[in-house]
Amino acid sequence: MAGRDRFGFHEHMPALIAPAERVHASFLAAMAEFRAEGRGDRQDHTMVGAEIRRYADSWHRPEAFAGFVADLRAQALPETPRPDGWVPDTTLWWVAGEEYLGRISIRHRLTPHLREVGGHIGYDVRPTARRRGHATDMLRAALPVAHRHGIESALLTCDVHNVASRRVIERNGGVLADERAGKLRFWVPTTRP
Repeated sequence: MAGRDRFGFHEHMPALIAPAERVHASFLAAMAEFRAEGRGDRQDHTMVGAEIRRYADSWHRPEAFAGFVADLRAQALPETPRPDGWVPDTTLWWVAGEEYLGRISIRHRLTPHLREVGGHIGYDVRPTARRRGHATDMLRAALPVAHRHGIESALLTCDVHNVASRRVIERNGGVLADERAGKLRFWVPTTRP
């Protein structure tokens, strides 16, 4: 039986999973951490910010959380209705045992907007799980999934001053393409040589 590490998380090896109801309690705690750092306001254009704005008032109800999980899973299907300009995307959660540590979203193709900002892959690690290599490991685990969706080289972007995110991308083979509108754009191979 695994115990807890010094941060209070279970000592299971983290892995990517499809969104699942079994991590409900830990997911809620993670979203509270994101909200405490200011995520979810109108200026937060990330997926976590959008989800907080849309679902935070109902996530605590198990049936509403189950609907949220089903909605996330459905977004990977091409036939799922979505707003104009949105593309199918696969959301995976980085989980250790029953502990939600983060999320990664793989957009199956690029739109002109995603080519400038956002790219193929976006990710977030919950605040109390940062600085332990989770983002690097999560991205490494997600690259083969991107490859299975026909993405040979994934575009990832980060803010110019986000040194931590830049390191995550570079540790996974990211090659800097250019800077546009305050964002660094990297191409990351989805297969290892």
